[in-house]
Amino acid sequence: MSAGPLVGYSSSGSEDEAEDEARTRPATGGCRRGQSPVPSQRFPVPDSVLNMFPSTEERPEDDSAKHGGRVRTFPHERGNWATHVYLPYEARDEFLELLDMLLPHAQTYVPQLVRMEAFHLSLSQSVVLRHHWILPFVQALKDRMASFHRFFFTANRVKIYTNQEKTRTFVGLEVTAGHAECLDLVSEVDRVLEEFNLTTFYPDPSFHISLAWCVGDARPQLEGQCLQELQEILDEFEDSEMLLRVFTEQVRCKSGNKFFSMPLK
Repeated sequence: MSAGPLVGYSSSGSEDEAEDEARTRPATGGCRRGQSPVPSQRFPVPDSVLNMFPSTEERPEDDSAKHGGRVRTFPHERGNWATHVYLPYEARDEFLELLDMLLPHAQTYVPQLVRMEAFHLSLSQSVVLRHHWILPFVQALKDRMASFHRFFFTANRVKIYTNQEKTRTFVGLEVTAGHAECLDLVSEVDRVLEEFNLTTFYPDPSFHISLAWCVGDARPQLEGQCLQELQEILDEFEDSEMLLRVFTEQVRCKSGNKFFSMPLK
């Protein structure tokens, strides 16, 4: 979840116009009065030259092996920027200590689980924005967020999630307090998404902070006994109640490699 590439324009239109102009331009010389013009001859272009200028633009290679086996939920296209709205979570040392206890235990059931590189609570799905829509989209978000106050939420229930395509599984911490405030934020984010004809958030969201992920649907291995044991580890962790009570001060939007912050009141 790259800087905006330049969009290349084919020069064939200009060349066609130049050809038409040459056909209709009056002759200024080259044959004497009374003589028939010599018909022009076109010789075939060698294949070695044609192959230097492919007629179709190659799409960027989408190799899932280069990003941990993850499969894109939408194809990569030039000028399209993957965009996501969320609440950031800055992990403290104590949180990482808790994660160092939870993840190895979960890996005894699913060894391919990998720790998340950053932590957040999603307020939107990942959607596609054209480059020229980014700043108007962010400004609309800022206008909607301006009246919201900072708040606390608690995420202390271990839960297993998959994405819609069930190509990835996540171990997360579900929000148990502050759900109403998160819903209010999503309502405003959804209005902005609708203005840009983009997909809104899930109708009955389970707000959470993802801790780890793996490729495929690993719910059968992680739910049940593993989930119960992970919850016990969390409940017995010292000061977990205060550690997982999060003070929210801003909403953030990531579009491509650009980040935008919207402070709450």
